[in-house]
Amino acid sequence: MEQYEPDRLTSAQVAAVRRSFRSGRAALTRRSLLRASAGGVLAVGGLGALSACGIPPAGKTQGGTSTQDFSAKEKVVNFSNWPEYIDVDDSGKHHPTLDTFARRTGIKVKYTEDINDNNEFFGKIKPQLAAGQDTGRDLIVLTDWLAARLIRLGWVQKLDPSHLPHAFANLSAQFRSPDWDPGRAYSYPWQGISTVIAFNKKALDGVEVRSVSDLLDNPKLKGRVGFLSEMRDSIGMTLLDMGKDPAKFTDDDFDAVIARLQKAVDKGQIRRFTGNDYTSDLTKGDLAACVAWGGDIVQLKADSPDVDYVIPDSGYMTSTDNLLIPNKARHKTNAERLIDFYYEPEQAAALAAYINYVSPVDGVKDYLAKIDKSAANNPLIIPDKAMAAKSHAFRSLTQKEETAYEAKFAKLTGA
Repeated sequence: MEQYEPDRLTSAQVAAVRRSFRSGRAALTRRSLLRASAGGVLAVGGLGALSACGIPPAGKTQGGTSTQDFSAKEKVVNFSNWPEYIDVDDSGKHHPTLDTFARRTGIKVKYTEDINDNNEFFGKIKPQLAAGQDTGRDLIVLTDWLAARLIRLGWVQKLDPSHLPHAFANLSAQFRSPDWDPGRAYSYPWQGISTVIAFNKKALDGVEVRSVSDLLDNPKLKGRVGFLSEMRDSIGMTLLDMGKDPAKFTDDDFDAVIARLQKAVDKGQIRRFTGNDYTSDLTKGDLAACVAWGGDIVQLKADSPDVDYVIPDSGYMTSTDNLLIPNKARHKTNAERLIDFYYEPEQAAALAAYINYVSPVDGVKDYLAKIDKSAANNPLIIPDKAMAAKSHAFRSLTQKEETAYEAKFAKLTGA
């Protein structure tokens, strides 16, 4: 098991965190326009607050266990998630799927939207996890790279397959076995996130954009191209364009991507590296084309007939936000029942109809069509087999790699 070393962030990593607060996915909610970043600066400073000596993981084996599961006696599950990342009724006060779960099982869900950024949340829960204490949460949602870290540290519990029949049967093939959690022993996806190429047809004025090469090399797009400030998305899409596998790339491959993007920056081809704030520039036509997140494009297309997207022949990047049960959680079985509940296609459809990200649940399309036919037929929400086959995930990074890669990417983006 990996030894836990307190995070002494390099200047590049601090810049990456702040960039995420300022303009990355952390800058927006999953559905609307702002993801709160309150406390972000404190969170950055707090990441190195523990002792300088290594703290051993809590528990003797990877994937700890609760001292005692109180699920049978305490009919509750404490669920922490990101803002605007679940279905809400017209009053804005209730979550219909959670209400359905409570009526069916008698288990009350204490739902809290207290994850505003992966790094910030990690700083919040790691003192308890490192000390082998209960975080007060039974279920959390973290992006794949941080989920991988917690699994390596042995800070999340191994799931009981007997409590997850729907999840096991209905998990989409493209999400079944990431390199950081083979076979999904410790996690299940909450939603998938696709990275694609988006464009404004009016701003292109007949110029064809079908690949990252078009973005980087077509002089007619000079100064009107955007890339994402999230390293894994921009690097991953460019790796694919260069014929490299984001799941297997080397240091030399990474450096080649940096050099290629740097060349585009130097000649003024790339206007800027952005978070979700590209949405305004794309709609207005200030950006003719950009690397973008599929969930945003679903919403932009509904409001603007000029906005569209393309999946490059080389493929596209996909990532996941994942459900995990922290060590020492008091209600593990209740949490597993809630995970399994969201893998029932009918419940997954209700969720997908509201938040517009990629559903990781097979069989959801027919149920979603009853709610919203256009969503059911949108491959950015329900990928067809051809699109799913073109998806690629960024491989897990060691701490050493992450430090080095973030430093190089920060220099590229001017962060």
